Amino acid sequence: MAEVPNTPLLDELEKGKWPSFVTEIKDAAKSNDMCKDLLGILEKSYNEKIGHWKHGGIVGVLGYGGGVIGRYCDVPEEFPGVSHFHTMRINMPAAWFYTSDALRKICDIWEKHGSGLTNMHGSTGDIILLGCRTDDLEPTFQDLAREGFDIGGSGSDLRTPSCCNGMARCEWACFDTMRACYDLTMHWQDELHRPAFPYKYKFKFAGCPNDCVASIARADMSFIGTWRDEIQVDQDKVKEAVDKDGVDMINDVVLRCPGQCMQWDGNKLEIDDSSCRHCMHCINVLHKALKPGKDRGCTVLIGAKAPIIEGAQLSSVLIPFMKMEPPYEELKDLIERIWDIWCDEGKARERIGEFIQRVGLGNFLEAIEMEPTPEMIAHPRENPYVFYEEYYEEGDEEEEEE
Repeated sequence: MAEVPNTPLLDELEKGKWPSFVTEIKDAAKSNDMCKDLLGILEKSYNEKIGHWKHGGIVGVLGYGGGVIGRYCDVPEEFPGVSHFHTMRINMPAAWFYTSDALRKICDIWEKHGSGLTNMHGSTGDIILLGCRTDDLEPTFQDLAREGFDIGGSGSDLRTPSCCNGMARCEWACFDTMRACYDLTMHWQDELHRPAFPYKYKFKFAGCPNDCVASIARADMSFIGTWRDEIQVDQDKVKEAVDKDGVDMINDVVLRCPGQCMQWDGNKLEIDDSSCRHCMHCINVLHKALKPGKDRGCTVLIGAKAPIIEGAQLSSVLIPFMKMEPPYEELKDLIERIWDIWCDEGKARERIGEFIQRVGLGNFLEAIEMEPTPEMIAHPRENPYVFYEEYYEEGDEEEEEE
């Protein structure tokens, strides 16, 4: 077994007060040559100030087009242990609930076939297994499959859907995020495993507007739980929050309401629900006294992405309110219509948000046969989809010409 290399530059990263990834790799290097060469190539990169990784290439497991990210180094003769260092994405359980037995099985399989290094969880949400030789990909996949784990999404396909823990642990959840995530994952297994889209497509399910999975910033299609009736108010507990818990009702709640829809007279909290923005701030502060309304569902948003080519982009509202109940047929039909137009007209490596920007929101809504609503406007006085033809009556055009 090769010796652990000297890494004076990497050692500097262990001197802070926080746990260091260098320490973890050194620990794994005690029994794994891949990790020793990983330390060596990282130190070389720090010295030379250049990277030595080659990303891409055709590599995968039998029958799957996604799930494995090919990675090689450009100095294999110097670091043979990382000449192949592929990343495997494994479909995680909904809301990342594991038993310790399941985690032990994953780690045992990975130490047997790969580097033993993991990233729990990546930005997509998957279990990330870092560092595997090409010949070990298929045996790793087969061992994981026998334990009930499947490959996740990568490349130009449906990425592994992810969700918050919703009703499993959170009282604010407005729909069953775990059930919806599991249903859509099982429904579109083919799109998850065999890349056929212009680029990646991500679903994320958040149970309430707190959006703990950051879906509004990271998902091509976000499902954020909300309600459409009135916020439930327990006036006795509102008083208790002020008198016993010391909540400053004016400065902490009323003046921070973006809809300016709350009034407090010292005894009773009045809410004008027609102006409520559903931001959750008041409910978060008065968590014992306020609850979301009883008529619950989700807001569907579309178009977020990270800044890869043309900058970061937040989602736009596509459907202000939708009931989220199995078998989600209305939602699945909408998604199919979006994919049809995007796959036909989208350019290579063009996210759905960029596609909508290019063709225009009005044209996009018309193509997916959806009527526009005012909530789709991102900024006041911005009307990307309003057409004025319907306001002209027959003969108006002739009068204008005269």
